[in-house]
Amino acid sequence: MAENTTKEHYALLKHLIRWILLVLPIAIAIGSLVALFLWLLNAAIHFRFTHNWLLYLLPIAGLIIHFIYQSVGKSSEKGNNLILEELHQEGEGIPKRMAPIILITTVITHLFGGSSGREGTAVQIGGSIAAMFGKWFKLNRLDMRVIIIAGIAAGFGAVFGTPLTGAVFAMEVLTVGRVKYDALLPALVAAIIGDLTVAAWHVEHTHYYIDPLPVTPFFMASYFHINLVLVGKVLFASAIFGLTSYLFSKLVHEVKAVSLKLFKHHWMIPIFGGLVIIGFTFLLGKPDYLSLGVEPEHVGAITISSAFHQGGAYTWSWLWKIIYTTITLGTGFKGGEVTPLFYIGATLGNTLSGFLNAPVSLFAALGFIAVFAGATNTPLACTFMGVELFGGDHVLLFGIACFTAYFFSGHSGIYTSQKIAVPKVFDEYFTDEASLANAMKRRGYLHQKLRKYRFNFKHKAED
Repeated sequence: MAENTTKEHYALLKHLIRWILLVLPIAIAIGSLVALFLWLLNAAIHFRFTHNWLLYLLPIAGLIIHFIYQSVGKSSEKGNNLILEELHQEGEGIPKRMAPIILITTVITHLFGGSSGREGTAVQIGGSIAAMFGKWFKLNRLDMRVIIIAGIAAGFGAVFGTPLTGAVFAMEVLTVGRVKYDALLPALVAAIIGDLTVAAWHVEHTHYYIDPLPVTPFFMASYFHINLVLVGKVLFASAIFGLTSYLFSKLVHEVKAVSLKLFKHHWMIPIFGGLVIIGFTFLLGKPDYLSLGVEPEHVGAITISSAFHQGGAYTWSWLWKIIYTTITLGTGFKGGEVTPLFYIGATLGNTLSGFLNAPVSLFAALGFIAVFAGATNTPLACTFMGVELFGGDHVLLFGIACFTAYFFSGHSGIYTSQKIAVPKVFDEYFTDEASLANAMKRRGYLHQKLRKYRFNFKHKAED
């Protein structure tokens, strides 16, 4: 017995050392490239702040991005979905060119005012670099899968400064309803090293704070240690956060589908998208919904940070950001969805706090993580994100918000290549489905059959 235990621990030690040695150079490379990306992104955004006329070149920027992907990008245009597909079933592989192309095209998008994020870029950098190293190391299929998950963790953890979230996100995002822990150790090590590498390059992340909650008596305080009235408000708000996640995911896919139907020549799509963004900005008379929405372009601008304060968002700021981002991404511009989702959630939380007479900064933080949880189907990772970004004082509320939003977002998501391992609702739409995309197609097919059946039944009854 003792001998077997010794052998087991020796094998575990060898496993640990092997993966640390494999992950170390990959995570450093990913962290360094993410640091460069964040520096370039910050420079591009601030350059546009001082050169407002760049927005009027957004259609041309979109055209350039389109031809970059048509000429050299090829399969890279599928972005995060290509990485998920490769993890589920080995295909042609993740191309090395994905990392530099997504970095360049994301910076172009933000330089000219497109409303997108940065997580997609970091994940694609991580997946592409990890796959490249995996080929150099001649890893087998199983180890290649683990190293790509570690690359995703490094990219995500590095871009937001949340290594634990990065590790859990990389394992949770693959399938809806299931977390596979086979890559836990490499993912955690990679995320930590990636984050440390960004810090070593002196690239800083934005910090957010939740104001202390006022000490007030609450319902049945002598029996429960939590404020049940506040929990009820959180549940109600989180259901709305989940429905907002669904709306965002649905609109991103619909804008893409409608654009492809409207324009025979696909190069016209980004030009149209750029013109729409310019038109909306001219109509509103302010640039608050362009780009990331992290730093203010002018005094009094609506940003993620401002949403943590009373009066820091307009009633419909969240909806305008949905419109701007879905048009930007749906018409071919590049970046990610997560930072806009942070903006949408924080501003929606700000608005709901007023209706519910709830703490503003707390509900902005809950919206920040919950809308993200619903749109990506990663409630566990988003709960950890709440702790890493805002501290652990409200971890119970973070969990309630993320898992409630996850449920109310339904079988939708921004990553259509996610597999459904455990359906949220056991229905014929979602049993034995390979991916969210297939589930949505089947749901549409069954709805059509149901409408046809009702139509025929109605006419037979009339006859």
